[in-house]
Amino acid sequence: MAPGRHVPTVASTRLARELRSLRGRTGLSQEAVAEQMGWNESKLTRIENDKSRVLVRDVKRLLALYEVEDEAADAILELARLAREPDWWHQYSGAIPEWFQVYVVLEASASHVFGYEAELVPGILQTEGYTRAILSTAPSPDSEEGIDGKVAVRGTRQARLSEKDPLEVWFVLNEAVIRRTVGGREIMRDQIEHLIKVARLQNVTLQVLPLAVGEHGAMHGMFYLLKFPASDDPDKVYMEQQIGGLYTQKPHEVDRYRLIFDHLRAQALGPEETIAMLRQVATELA
Repeated sequence: MAPGRHVPTVASTRLARELRSLRGRTGLSQEAVAEQMGWNESKLTRIENDKSRVLVRDVKRLLALYEVEDEAADAILELARLAREPDWWHQYSGAIPEWFQVYVVLEASASHVFGYEAELVPGILQTEGYTRAILSTAPSPDSEEGIDGKVAVRGTRQARLSEKDPLEVWFVLNEAVIRRTVGGREIMRDQIEHLIKVARLQNVTLQVLPLAVGEHGAMHGMFYLLKFPASDDPDKVYMEQQIGGLYTQKPHEVDRYRLIFDHLRAQALGPEETIAMLRQVATELA
């Protein structure tokens, strides 16, 4: 990570949203606020989009301008202090590409994730053996230490599925995902049995899209649609490639992916039929 580069955290993302919302309530334009603060308008834009660090003293000045006082101001200032602290995954920053750190922040602050996977089990549902098999067979595999870091990140992400207020996930998996034997029969059987187990959680829905369906709307590849608790925090779509991730929150683009996902889950096997297929695959691998 480049020195001084701002890496978003869950707290900094929330802070940016709160500051943007507070300015909106006052009716002040970005230009007017920037002039009052003695900033370039681009600086305020970066702060409100969590693209730049913001000092606690500058947050105090913004709160005064927006006439936020007492408990409400204290809560925002505490958020500003927390935003300066690194999140848990920063200790693995050497193992995770910078572009993927953005996704980890989004997932950590999301309430729901809806996704389609064409080739592999979603990271948040992978077993350690499956993860190591994928990472170890890459064209230019990481060092053992780097692989350990990625495995640890996946394990910590998975903890959100069993929290008191757990992440809600709904995944449609291409049948090829469960048919391709990754890491050998034993590792793949363990992975299938893990999918059967997590599919029984109330906050997890799994569906398999059978190969017999033929052509479908997501043949271009995987995507995740993320929803957030705050009503003013727009849904986002994430797509991943070998060398980077692509994000969008443009309403017409998000709507397109939402429609694609609705079509996929309508074409896919139901949750119970999916579990039955997973059991069949596990038996075949035994």
